[in-house]
Amino acid sequence: MRIDVFTIFPEYLAPLDLSLIGKARREGLLDVAVHDLRTFTHDRHNTVDDTPYGGGAGMVMKPQPWSEALTYAASLAPGTPHLLVPAPSGRPFTQPFARALATEPWLAFACGRYEGIDERVCDFAAADLGWQVTPVSLGDYVLNGGEVAVLAMVEAIGRLVPGVVGNAESLVEESHEGGLLEYPVYTKPASWRVRGPAGEVVRAVPPVLLSGDHAAIAAWRHQQRLERTAERRPDLLRPEAAATTLEELGAPALAAPADLPELVVLTRACWVPEARTFGTLDFPPMTDGLPELTQALTDWDTWLWRVHGRLVASVRVRRDPAQRHTWQIGRLMMAPDLQGRGLGRGVLAFAESLAPADITRLWLNTGGTSTRNQRIYKKAGYRLAPWPSAVHPETIDLIKPRR
Repeated sequence: MRIDVFTIFPEYLAPLDLSLIGKARREGLLDVAVHDLRTFTHDRHNTVDDTPYGGGAGMVMKPQPWSEALTYAASLAPGTPHLLVPAPSGRPFTQPFARALATEPWLAFACGRYEGIDERVCDFAAADLGWQVTPVSLGDYVLNGGEVAVLAMVEAIGRLVPGVVGNAESLVEESHEGGLLEYPVYTKPASWRVRGPAGEVVRAVPPVLLSGDHAAIAAWRHQQRLERTAERRPDLLRPEAAATTLEELGAPALAAPADLPELVVLTRACWVPEARTFGTLDFPPMTDGLPELTQALTDWDTWLWRVHGRLVASVRVRRDPAQRHTWQIGRLMMAPDLQGRGLGRGVLAFAESLAPADITRLWLNTGGTSTRNQRIYKKAGYRLAPWPSAVHPETIDLIKPRR
């Protein structure tokens, strides 16, 4: 994996030379490069910020140094990186998201300072360079800059790259894997005598851990994970939050007219990144409202997944009206907070399974610059169609032979 970090404080990233991440760099598992943003300025003060338009406190990082820095980054390797921009207003950084990012070949980080980076920088990276751009937040608080967030994210992502952590089994039952917190751990001595303010106290390891009964130990640990999660993070116990397979989301149902208002909301939430890539909101499905979706209920079979009443996923399918042996799959979407854990692949497999027996080809459509979507579909066996897409000029068709 290649990682490029742009910052005005390169020395802040020195800890990336330490511990497992530093070892992974030396062994060639991670190629991490830290770049000084000020080298892309052209005045004698190396200015990277200026006052905000519209007034207000603080300073804003200027677009010019960033455009030159990102253009330089584009020349460093073939392909395009996924640009992550630490920001309190970004997508929450979670363990499933870290696991998804660990599969990507190239990540770039833009460390903002002051009041943030001029918004046009993200637009430039997405529209002009063709990068996937994701603002990311570590939590509901504000830091002085993005460097601390980058240290945390590189640590979380890098340790999931194969070979970085020596014992891969240690990654299986950690906190947030499977939606639960980790169970408590103990080591020798089995009986620990400690003297406190109230006198000597003996604290013992739970007997089940000394029993040698591995089934009982596994059951105890799972129960501890549930109880700890309920006590400290009850929000994680929402069924959809813990879901790692499509079956855990529950059975799908065909959409009805009463579902359409929620479907409009889910559709637009899922296609905002596409809109940023295109640089416009003027394209379906962003422009589709109730009339278009009502007609789609007639033209397509639209399937929905709900958890405790909340609409979390959808896909629609039909036999191609013009090519009767082609099965069309459209509008595959997963609620943004559930993305990155493989559930979308389950929805795709479900849509494929609905194809009648005489279907010989599967078809779907995605954005021409949506590299992440294209990568997912190619892993599922889809390949670029040899014809221009009739759906929208900025999209491409992908096809897969039916076996």
